[in-house]
Amino acid sequence: MMKPFNKKGKKIAATPTHDAALARLQKYCAYQDRCHQEVRNKLLELGMYGHDLEVIITELIEEKFLNEERFARSYARGKFRIKHWGKTKIKLELKRKNVSAYCIKKGLSEIDDDDYIAALQKVITKKQATTKAKNTYELKNKLALHAIRRGFESALAWEFINELIENK
Repeated sequence: MMKPFNKKGKKIAATPTHDAALARLQKYCAYQDRCHQEVRNKLLELGMYGHDLEVIITELIEEKFLNEERFARSYARGKFRIKHWGKTKIKLELKRKNVSAYCIKKGLSEIDDDDYIAALQKVITKKQATTKAKNTYELKNKLALHAIRRGFESALAWEFINELIENK
């Protein structure tokens, strides 16, 4: 008789007890901030379903191991400061993780406007140094597409690119 496997091909162990699952999820949440969806997926992976799953999530929230606003704030700060993502990309990724609109707004409020403009300028000038183009139109287009892919607003990117190229 074969043991069942999860999506990742790992053998699924017997369903843990409530206390064991809670302890495991406390460690999981203490390691780094998690959103509700990540915790829910982890519990499903452990074989916890229905009422048991909801009880554990409620306990994690009450014990302050799980806080979606705190997650959104740290996620936005980290992706902006480390990966230099723009607000659009951060917002889309938080939506993908089923974070509420209120928490997304709070998370994006962590990004200072002056730092945001400086990051956009840094991303564009760094890309400009390595970009080869036949003419200024092509150069502007490549720089704008790069900034937009990084999650910066197109109007803001074009405004800075036009200033940069005109002042050359």
